[in-house]
Amino acid sequence: MTPAPRPPLSRRFGHLLGAYGLLVLAAVLFLAFSLALPDTFPTLDNISEILSNQSIPAVLALGAMIPIVTAKFDLSIGYGLGLAHVMTMHLLADEAWPWPLACLVVVLGGAVVGVVNGVLVEFARINSFIATLGTGSILYALTGWITNGARIVPGPQGLPAAFTDLYDSRFLGLPVSAFYVLALTAVLWLLLERLPLGRYLYVIGSNPRAAELVGIPTRRYVIYAFAGSGLIVGIAGVLLAAQQRIGNPSVGLDYLLPAFVGALLGSTAIKPGRANALGTLVAVVILAIGLAGIGQLGAQFWVTPLFNGATLLIAVGMAGYAARRQLRQRRTEPPRPLPEPATTGRT
Repeated sequence: MTPAPRPPLSRRFGHLLGAYGLLVLAAVLFLAFSLALPDTFPTLDNISEILSNQSIPAVLALGAMIPIVTAKFDLSIGYGLGLAHVMTMHLLADEAWPWPLACLVVVLGGAVVGVVNGVLVEFARINSFIATLGTGSILYALTGWITNGARIVPGPQGLPAAFTDLYDSRFLGLPVSAFYVLALTAVLWLLLERLPLGRYLYVIGSNPRAAELVGIPTRRYVIYAFAGSGLIVGIAGVLLAAQQRIGNPSVGLDYLLPAFVGALLGSTAIKPGRANALGTLVAVVILAIGLAGIGQLGAQFWVTPLFNGATLLIAVGMAGYAARRQLRQRRTEPPRPLPEPATTGRT
C-alpha cells in the first residue's frame, strides 16, 4: 500500500501553531508579568490565589463547553449558578440540612435543569439561545423568590467546617479547587476524545443530518449534553457557596461572560476548530494570568469587563477562522487510497 503523502512543512507548522499557540501565549504572558512584577507575580502565594480565584470560572467554562460541542449554547448557566449557589445556602443556613445531602440535591437539580433545556431545544424545537435565555430568566426568578432579593447569611454557628473545606482546603500546597478543575478536565477529555459518546456529540455538532442518517439518536445525545452542563453548573454552585459563605442572589451573572470566553477561546487550542476540554483549560489559564496581571498593575475596575468582552470577540473570530481553515484543508486534501485487499497466499 502506498503511504499517504506527508503534508508540507508550512501546513504542519500552521497546525502546531494553531494547536499550541495559546499554550505558548500563556507562558509568554506569565513571563511578561513576572518581569514586570518580579516581587509579587511569580510567587507561590500569587499562583495559589490565581488558582483559587479562577477555579469556579474554569468549572463553569467546562460546563458551557459541552453543549457547544453539539453546536448549541446554554445561556442559562449564569442564572443556574446563582440558583445553585443560593439554594445550597438556603438548605444549609435556613433549613439545616446535612451538607452532603444539600450538595447532592443541588447538583442533581442542576442536571434536571439541563434536561429541561435539552427537551426544549430538541423536542419543542426552540433555538438554544432563546430556550436557555428563557429558562435562565425563570431560574433568576426562582432565585429572587427563595432569597426575597436579600442575601442569605448563616447564623452565629456559621457553616459546617467540612462543607467550607470543599473549597478552602489545600492539597500538595495548592488549593484543592484547582485539582477539581484538573479532574473535571480529565473526565471530559476521556468522555469526548476516547469514548463513543464524544464522537457522537462531535458528529452531531458538525452535521446533525449526517448523524441521523448513520443512526445516531441526536435528540437523546443533545439532551445528554445539556444535562452534563447542568450537572457541572450545580457543582460550581456548591463550590461558590463554600467559597463565599453567604447567598448572593445576583452573583451568578458575573460568571456568564468569562465562562463563554473560556469555552469559545478553548476551541482554538489543542483541537482547533472544535470545542475541547484541554483547550478550554488552556484558555482559562490565559484568562486567569491576564486578569491577575492587569489587576496587580493597578488597572481600573472597568478594565476587567473590557478584557472579557474584547477576549470574547477575539475568541469568536479565532474559532470561526479555525473552523473555516479546517474545512478548507479537508476539501484540498487528496482522498486517502483504499487499502489493498489481503492475499491468501494461493495462486
